[in-house]
Amino acid sequence: MKAPATPAAARLLVDCLIEQGCDRVFTVPGESFLQVLDGLGQQDAIEVVTCRQEGGVAFMACADGAMTGRPGVAFVTRGPGATNASIGVHVAMQDSQPMILFVGDVDSEMRDREGFQEVDFSAFFGPVAKWAARIDSADRIPEYVARAYATAISGRPGPVVLALPEDMLSRATDATPRPRVERPAQAPCPDAIQAMMALIGDAAAPIAIIGGAGWNAKARAHFQLFAERLGIPVATAFRRQDAIEPSSPVYAGNLGYGPNPKLVERVKNADLILAVGARLGEATTDGYTVPPLTAKERKLIHVHPDANELNRVYPADLAICAGMDEFAESAALWDEGDVLSFDAGAEAHAEWEAWATPQPNGHPLDMGQAVAFMRETLPPDSIVCNGAGNFAGWWHRYWRYAGFPSQLAPTCGAMGYGVPAAVAAALRHRDRTVVAVAGDGDFLMNGQELATAVQHGADLIVIVVDNGAYGTIRMHQEREFPGEERISGTRLANPDFAALGAAYGGWSARAGTTEEFKAALLEAQNLKGLRLIHCTIDIEQLAASGATVSGLRNR
Repeated sequence: MKAPATPAAARLLVDCLIEQGCDRVFTVPGESFLQVLDGLGQQDAIEVVTCRQEGGVAFMACADGAMTGRPGVAFVTRGPGATNASIGVHVAMQDSQPMILFVGDVDSEMRDREGFQEVDFSAFFGPVAKWAARIDSADRIPEYVARAYATAISGRPGPVVLALPEDMLSRATDATPRPRVERPAQAPCPDAIQAMMALIGDAAAPIAIIGGAGWNAKARAHFQLFAERLGIPVATAFRRQDAIEPSSPVYAGNLGYGPNPKLVERVKNADLILAVGARLGEATTDGYTVPPLTAKERKLIHVHPDANELNRVYPADLAICAGMDEFAESAALWDEGDVLSFDAGAEAHAEWEAWATPQPNGHPLDMGQAVAFMRETLPPDSIVCNGAGNFAGWWHRYWRYAGFPSQLAPTCGAMGYGVPAAVAAALRHRDRTVVAVAGDGDFLMNGQELATAVQHGADLIVIVVDNGAYGTIRMHQEREFPGEERISGTRLANPDFAALGAAYGGWSARAGTTEEFKAALLEAQNLKGLRLIHCTIDIEQLAASGATVSGLRNR
């Protein structure tokens, strides 16, 4: 019996993705989009990455979009598949990263009966996506796909969700793909740049906060030229530390959780804030206090590609709606009139260098010294990926994010992001070293994607920091309700992570001391494929800030 051909609608959807430049999709297969799976299997332009859980699928797509600037693409089935994937949509939205999630949906004749795995996806994803819709007509597939790409990459980048009714994918159609969509040009007007330079010229203590929506290599290079020319201190927004070269003489460090106290004071005392790309969200501003939400003596220049973000929370004295690269290039090339030069950039950089240099803490496995050894051992453009937890603070404080992109970390604080993101990075940048760092609780949220890494031949190093606890929550417990008898819900009984890494087919090692970590990293660096280092530390070593259990109890 001759197998049927791929239905025209499904072939058209695949062709539309190829036309938009898609070269990789992430999926857990489902019967609701078998036609698309068949179409993907009949072509060579798009690689299909088969994952183990839809949360991992969506995280990989989100990370891929963060690296390329084009939407990362994911396919999942309806109901459980879509709800599992929703965490990645939430991350893509809060991180301002382009992503498209395709969801196989119930047959059109079955709608509104609460059929098997039926969900109203427009209603479900509407609050956490830029656009959520359903393609009911096969002839309109090119329109919806092109609009999805345009929506995902324009203004503030973000996620789009498109539901695909099962019967629609089997229909006939003569439609053809629309041409590739590009992000609209958003150059700032010269008057805005002139007004910005006038405000900077009147300032005594300016500081820039950068990184976020639409930031790319061009924006990084040009803004760095601009900032170094002026000598203005540059801080990066939460988990945007690759927005400027760490070697830049004006780099002042990162904001967010556990920042340098001297940087916090510098931002609070600034009389001019130049925010470029950053939304100035809760994490970056420590609850809208760094900088203060309003201050009579402070001016704010806010540059963002989406007009809806300007004056949304922080009132701006000068709001500029522009693309990050266009703005940065215009600023770097500005040559009208005299430009003041500040000494504060060099001072702030020296403060950051001191803060970002680890001192021995006396623990058997000193995580600060471990990260310092990583800096000495691994290539400076290594990509470091992490989820959420106190463990990430050691890399945020002591690692140098020298390449671009080189930091994949969720600004919304989603656990389980690091391993899937590292798989996506290892597939996207096979010529670069990729490291996933995860806490014990964080790792077990998506550690199953190590199987995906092995299946698809990804080269990555995984560092699991195991303290037998949900350490961040334990830290908060010790602050609010100190005492051994008040510990509730945060202890963990963990597997042998090294044995688990080996079970997935990788190389693994255990490290309980700094010297064991160094030896393991040196061996791992000379190998290929999956390599996992299981680091065991005492809960007393709570955070890179120096917080300890005993210290919190004895405040």
